[in-house]
Amino acid sequence: MSHLAQSNPALLARVRRIGGQVGAVERALQADTNCTDILHLVAAVRGAVNGLLDEIIAEHLELHVAHPDLDDAERAAGAQELMAVIRRYSK
Repeated sequence: MSHLAQSNPALLARVRRIGGQVGAVERALQADTNCTDILHLVAAVRGAVNGLLDEIIAEHLELHVAHPDLDDAERAAGAQELMAVIRRYSK
């Protein structure tokens, strides 16, 4: 079951930005940057990943739980998939 109905350039651009942020963390660690600055960089990465997760969860809900063309079994499967992800993420 695909999470995205079609290729999503905005999500791909977001992932590339996150990759750039992770690269900034790596460069900061290699440059012996002070820990406060590194913590800010890591917090920014975490926020960006959380935002990406939120968007994908919303898309999943729209396509695999709330879509009017789904039958009850498809809705239940979509909800179960989402619950599994939420449980893994919240640990």
